[in-house]
Amino acid sequence: MATMASLFIKTPIQSTPLPKTPRLNFSNVTPKSISYTQNPTRKPIRISCALIEPDGGQLVELVVPESERDVKKKEAMGLPQIKLSRIDLEWVHVLSEGWASPITGFMRESEFLQTLHFNSLRLGDGSVVNMSLPIVLDIDDSQKNRISGSTAVALVDSAGNPVAILNNIEIYKHNKEERIARTWGTTAPGLPYVEEAITSAGDWLIGGDLEVIEPIKYHDGLDHYRLSPSALRAEFEKRNADAVFAFQLRNPVHNGHALLMTDTRRRLLEMGYKNPVLLLHPLGGFTKADDVPLSWRMKQHQKVLEDGVLDPENTVVSIFPSPMHYAGPTEVQWHAKARINAGANFYIVGRDPAGMSHPVEKRDLYDADHGKKVLSMAPGLERLNILPFKVAAYDKTQQKMEFFDPSRSQDFLFISGTKMRTLAKNRENPPDGFMCPGGWEVLVEYYDSLATNDSGRVPVPIPA
Repeated sequence: MATMASLFIKTPIQSTPLPKTPRLNFSNVTPKSISYTQNPTRKPIRISCALIEPDGGQLVELVVPESERDVKKKEAMGLPQIKLSRIDLEWVHVLSEGWASPITGFMRESEFLQTLHFNSLRLGDGSVVNMSLPIVLDIDDSQKNRISGSTAVALVDSAGNPVAILNNIEIYKHNKEERIARTWGTTAPGLPYVEEAITSAGDWLIGGDLEVIEPIKYHDGLDHYRLSPSALRAEFEKRNADAVFAFQLRNPVHNGHALLMTDTRRRLLEMGYKNPVLLLHPLGGFTKADDVPLSWRMKQHQKVLEDGVLDPENTVVSIFPSPMHYAGPTEVQWHAKARINAGANFYIVGRDPAGMSHPVEKRDLYDADHGKKVLSMAPGLERLNILPFKVAAYDKTQQKMEFFDPSRSQDFLFISGTKMRTLAKNRENPPDGFMCPGGWEVLVEYYDSLATNDSGRVPVPIPA
């Protein structure tokens, strides 16, 4: 599931008047034949130094000014309260920084239905932006009755501290089965996000406009990595980036990943860009129990930079705060859309993005190629350039990760995520050149750190 594969390039759908950056086609291109054109009927691509505009034309940041925070805290104390779960708080974080721009808060019913049925939102001016995952807040019957008659509610954390105010609220029915079926394409039991956040959720959803009282912090030693879209844009401008290419992952970085990222930069330089910058953007919200925890992944990523596998001069490492759904082609659209808002105009996608094994049957839940195909056709993503790549595998003759050559398939070894985890758990080394030594040591250290309960079967991650 983790193997990176070649991508499809889409024909732009003229569904929105938003300014477009033409899609670039890297397939079958050599340095001698680069023409900077998509096809004979299109104008030549103009290399632009400006960052891509956010969806809707501007970032929607929802944190109130510091001068107003004491007033808002007092206001929140006089309102009906809704206690946020950890995942709810992660969504408040996402919304507060503008990752979901132009959304201004938890979805009202019209936004919820458009997201479920169209994977997009139509704005007041008639333009379309992508939105494939519902960003919603559930409440139960008792909460609904307590809120009755109010136009605003306070959102509080697990300790009862006010986090945000939700204004101009709208309460509507939470049809869980429809939401699950349309988001995941199945209602099979065992979907991680569903079990964590939907199965026991309330039967109502509450939407409205958010005022977030203070920037969301987790105090886990990683907050300095959590750069908002505006902070990332400032960093890209500081580095004089004329192209930003994003790579999302929720696994440790191996040299196959690094090959894709360094090769992307090489191709962008060949196309005429002067300073393409990589956004290495690990997902930092909810993940399933058997994924490597964020603190360990960040420790491993740092070793990748220290060992020189990626160049710190043209790499920005940051945490993407969204929870993970494992919803395949539906979710990968959200991942791509959010990176537009952070300033990325190129997006690297691999095989089976945001996928997982079927929770009941012995197969993958999604077709491995559907994620990249859907991205190539998704409404509202016409401005984003999708980067196609060949499969990366371990070349036994070169003792390093290389792009797979089917003419000498016997020379290549495919090391799956499962195989990688098994080697690390058993303290065995992978082939030289698969992962930098420092990064592999972190992975082995993580599996060594796992404690077990009395039955010896349930691992408990220890923070890095």
